[in-house]
Amino acid sequence: MPSADRAAREDRSQLGLTLLALVAAQVGLHGCLNGMRMTIPLLAVSEARGAAVIGLLMALFAVFPFLLAIPAGRLVDRRGYHPASRIGAVLALAGATLGALSSHVLALGSAAALVGAGSAIGMISLQRTAGRLARGDAERLRIFSWVALAPSVATFVGPMLAGALIDHVSYRAAFVGLALLPLGTLLVTALVPADAPRPPASAPVAPRKAWDLLGDADLRRLFFINWLIAACWDAHAFALPILGHQRGLSASAIGTVLASYAVTSAAVRLVIPFMADRLQPRWLITVALSLTASVFLLYPWLTSAWAMAACAGTIGIGLGAIQPAVMSTLHTLAPADRQGEALGLRSTVIHFSTLVMPLTFGAVGAAMGVAPVFWMTGVALSAGAWAAFGLPARNKEKPC
Repeated sequence: MPSADRAAREDRSQLGLTLLALVAAQVGLHGCLNGMRMTIPLLAVSEARGAAVIGLLMALFAVFPFLLAIPAGRLVDRRGYHPASRIGAVLALAGATLGALSSHVLALGSAAALVGAGSAIGMISLQRTAGRLARGDAERLRIFSWVALAPSVATFVGPMLAGALIDHVSYRAAFVGLALLPLGTLLVTALVPADAPRPPASAPVAPRKAWDLLGDADLRRLFFINWLIAACWDAHAFALPILGHQRGLSASAIGTVLASYAVTSAAVRLVIPFMADRLQPRWLITVALSLTASVFLLYPWLTSAWAMAACAGTIGIGLGAIQPAVMSTLHTLAPADRQGEALGLRSTVIHFSTLVMPLTFGAVGAAMGVAPVFWMTGVALSAGAWAAFGLPARNKEKPC
């Protein structure tokens, strides 16, 4: 028994170190992305670039992830974590370096595209590898709660580093500082154990299309829910500043409302690992979507910053809890040899939403005002809660 206990402790210790390395590697990529998303438009504004140019530069962060997500997922399925994560780090490093070398609009656009692609490829490799570390539903939910902290930490690290360097040194220094983050990722990936070699295929496998995964009714429900979550983020980011301005809130008050969302989203992801044994992903997704839907329906009636902050914090709790549950469920519903491909398809859905939904919200807001954006999102989230109720009560991993 003592030897068994020692082996169990060693396994837990190794799992913890691997998770820490995975999260640190993704913080490097995502921190570079968030820092670049702030630095590039600020540099463009300082050089008197027009709003159309700035909008195009920001869109380029999402174009390559939209186009490359599925091929990246297939690469991770074939080759494992290390090749894809290193490709992602090299792309992000090249993008930040290009920004440091030139402020020409073509250089900035290329930098945005490279960093966006690198972060997306790294995230897919991280998520697939993290899901395979788990030995059961509860542990998978716990792991994805820790993994979900990487974007939260990166959202703080990247902009803070870039802002300090811009204010105290220069834009070029900011790009150089951001380039150090994916360089750190290249070093940290060495701490992640290599994937177990795949057994050779007994017979040639016919090429499969990623969209074939939508033939599974449960996966269709999950991808629909995932699209709703992405649209919900976009709707909140689009509509809240407009609503706050209409209510006469200051910029700092609106910033406080947005900050309450970020704080509660990170907090709930810290709590879930300690409750994972008692949580069922299907019910967690259903309750979280229902809660978030009710808040969106209520939002337009609010007038004070404190009330809006409470609503934003509630949305942070809902969406912060949903993310680990969705990722855990995706890994159990997707075939074991196509989990990377399923993650790529999920990323494609998210980035398509990021490209299209703000235009939709803008059209609705221009025609009917900002309140219908909240109400339409609330109704859609209610439909998502109903869809989540139809997910399997017990997750069972599907064979290759």
